[in-house]
Amino acid sequence: MKKKLTIKDIAKELNVSISTVSKALNDSHEIAEVTKKRIQAYAKEFKYKPNFNALSLKNKKTKTIAVLIPNMLKYIYAQVFNGIEQVANEAGYKIITCVSNEKTSKEIEILEMLSNGSIDGFIISPALESSINKDYLHFQNVIDEGFPIVMFDRVPKELDCDKVMIKDNKATFNAVEHLKNTGCQNIAFISTHKKLSSTKKRKKGYLQGLEEFNLPVNDEIIIDLSDYNYKEYEKLLTPILEKNKIDGVITTNEATAIAAQKVALKLGYNIPGNFSVIAFSNGILARHASPQMTTISQHGEKMGAKAAKILIERIENEEENIPYVTKIIKTDLVMRSSTKNFLKLNYK
Repeated sequence: MKKKLTIKDIAKELNVSISTVSKALNDSHEIAEVTKKRIQAYAKEFKYKPNFNALSLKNKKTKTIAVLIPNMLKYIYAQVFNGIEQVANEAGYKIITCVSNEKTSKEIEILEMLSNGSIDGFIISPALESSINKDYLHFQNVIDEGFPIVMFDRVPKELDCDKVMIKDNKATFNAVEHLKNTGCQNIAFISTHKKLSSTKKRKKGYLQGLEEFNLPVNDEIIIDLSDYNYKEYEKLLTPILEKNKIDGVITTNEATAIAAQKVALKLGYNIPGNFSVIAFSNGILARHASPQMTTISQHGEKMGAKAAKILIERIENEEENIPYVTKIIKTDLVMRSSTKNFLKLNYK
């Protein structure tokens, strides 16, 4: 973990007393103007930020970490938080949870507010706006200031930091394999937020699966709903399902999967008899859908627990220049009523 610049460091570098540095940073009239400006310029150049908690903490740690998520609607973030909370509690750490509402400006505001010594490190899933625009400078600035960051879920390859993620392409590949093994021949892929790297990887895995298992590629059933509200999904999917022969669907979230199921049932399909559905995330919607939905579980609690463990270990390690790590959380298919069970087909 990179060491944060302290008043003591500034005093040593400029050959003045700690008290002089403190007075200069507080714009005191008790010291010469030339000395004050010299100290303030040095502090600004090397991105010094006051640690408001340091005086009351012997180890100069707040024992607090910040969790920054894009929104409160995705079930995976609730799962991730549960995992983080369990590990943090066991290690004696408190948690501050913040929501960016998918806005870069909100992320910047939160990071500036908390990187004043209020917390020891961040666990972050970037906002949609930041991810699409590849706008990660505000994260890099915080890393440069000495704050450790662990990225999860939406993980930018452009940032050099600790990361916890799944193999999105492998997850969709496995979903294609399962649908093929249960008799599906014409498998659609429905996504939202097509510019997200995770969506691109999921689409890539889908196409790799079609190629591997000699299934047809039909561009008309590779469907992007990025520009639409979830209330419009059924209306948009209806003509596509009417026109094309489809017996399986993989979606990047539960809302699109539920819409696909509703349209299929209205058109006379039997689920899972001649129409199967698999969705990313293993949330509440999937369990309460009718029929209950087979999902790709990203194991959010494991993801959160691993992220918290990595962050706390880095905070408490006094060594600098420790290599960053990337941990992969293995996904699984959670079998429910929206797909046939391959094991039962083969061993009943």
